[in-house]
Amino acid sequence: MEIVWYGHAYFRLKGREGVVVTDPTVRRGAGSSARTTADVCTISHPHPGHSQLSVVSGQPKVLTGPGEYEVKGIIITGIQTYHDAERGTKRGKNTTYLIEMDDLVVCHLGDLGQVLSAEQVDQIGDNVDVLLVPVGGDGTIDAAQAVEVISMIDPRIVIPMHYRIGDLDAHLDPVDKFLREMGVTNAEPEQRAVVTKGSLPEAMRVIVLEPR
Repeated sequence: MEIVWYGHAYFRLKGREGVVVTDPTVRRGAGSSARTTADVCTISHPHPGHSQLSVVSGQPKVLTGPGEYEVKGIIITGIQTYHDAERGTKRGKNTTYLIEMDDLVVCHLGDLGQVLSAEQVDQIGDNVDVLLVPVGGDGTIDAAQAVEVISMIDPRIVIPMHYRIGDLDAHLDPVDKFLREMGVTNAEPEQRAVVTKGSLPEAMRVIVLEPR
């Protein structure tokens, strides 16, 4: 599987079965507003920064909430989470997605604004290979909360998202704060992540991606 990040919570996951795009958005000035062709598009919540389908070409199956789905052999499970720590009463609901493709399980947490409950952790399960986690705070979990959530899920690979990039999203924390919390000192940004079941690390690894 090839994982490319376009900034914010917008990823392209390309596998043998097809292409999944998450939370598409226009990112002028950092990353890209590039159009991506997809078979599936997941939307964590209907905010303009997470649901701009105009940048997705093709005729993707658009998923906007909890449920179990299968498209071209790609299995996706949407799990109800929240955009705040008070069960959505402040910012609404959020959908976390488990994406099973290429014998891997990728978890995209979306705009998660809460530390996961035991029930939610149970729904996510204990076989997540790659975790895409917001770390910037101010509307989502912050660096310390992200570390707590990571410890609950225990993935093999962690890719941070939804943080300040240059002058964009100045209200969010930069990724450096999260890396310090994780004890990571040598995470040079990479253009993409290529992950296979056989290449998963024994110890948890943090990969920082450069926005396209």
